[in-house]
Amino acid sequence: MAQHVRDIMTSHLVTVEPQTSVTAVAQKMRDEDIGIVLVTEGDELRGLVSDRDLVVRSLAEGGDQEQRTVASACSDDIVTITPDDDVDQAVRLMREHSVRRMPVVDHGHAVGIVSIGDLAIERDPDSALGDISAAKSNQ
Repeated sequence: MAQHVRDIMTSHLVTVEPQTSVTAVAQKMRDEDIGIVLVTEGDELRGLVSDRDLVVRSLAEGGDQEQRTVASACSDDIVTITPDDDVDQAVRLMREHSVRRMPVVDHGHAVGIVSIGDLAIERDPDSALGDISAAKSNQ
């Protein structure tokens, strides 16, 4: 069983700048088959945006989505963890802050993302969430 976040995190990161249109972000999510994108300015993590954020904070508001930037849809109050933190700390933080995904940050730079699916696969692979999380995408 993995002991550190680095052992279970997803290290393939997709990032966008805050001024990126929400349409471009949605297309990137579709093309990469992902549900979350990190919002960065230079090397600095500014926020994250999920597919749900795009729907609730942008699409539901209406208007020209090509003119709306991801800065208006992203969560900027983010909880992070380091790759050296133990998996139990990730569980505690996710539960305490009611988040499903956390950026993994090393010396101020995003190096991965850990999700409840990653934790389920690691901790209880036979559970419904673990089984679903391990399954191939149905895109």
